[in-house]
Amino acid sequence: MAAEAARLAKHNDSYIRGSAAPAHTGYVEPETIPVEPPQIEERARAREKARAEAASRSVPAVSLFAVFGTVLVSLLMVLVVLAQINYNEVARGVVGLNAQYDALLEQQRKLEISFESVIDMKEVERYARDVLGMSKPEADQVAIVYNEQVDKVEILHGGGDNGSSRGFGDFISSLFEYFTG
Repeated sequence: MAAEAARLAKHNDSYIRGSAAPAHTGYVEPETIPVEPPQIEERARAREKARAEAASRSVPAVSLFAVFGTVLVSLLMVLVVLAQINYNEVARGVVGLNAQYDALLEQQRKLEISFESVIDMKEVERYARDVLGMSKPEADQVAIVYNEQVDKVEILHGGGDNGSSRGFGDFISSLFEYFTG
């Protein structure tokens, strides 16, 4: 080693072992310490033996986190099963209600058809004329109301107080007839 250091000291402008790195005076290559292979193998065997003894002596431990996680997963599984049962019950109820809704729609359609067949305008006119004593208005009985201004009404032929009291009396007499007979 000393010879190598002396060589490097003499040749400062040379390169280290053929590389592009210039040599400097303070560089000394470290000494290699020979390691005996039997010592490495003995240490490896000793470590394996210690591991085997530790493994045979140790009792497998269960962590608190693993227990908590197992309980939590079990609880969640039970909740999922209960939710599925509840969902199935609700789904059956919805199917029943949909069937009931369809039946009611069908009944409504039949009732509308029956209602439309019962109402006959000619029958209504006959009932109003014969039973109620009504008649179609004549041309002189029809009053036409013209409304040129918003929210105001003009009566074209005179009405006065006499006509309005007569209308009120007719209204009272028609109510009396309705309730008495």
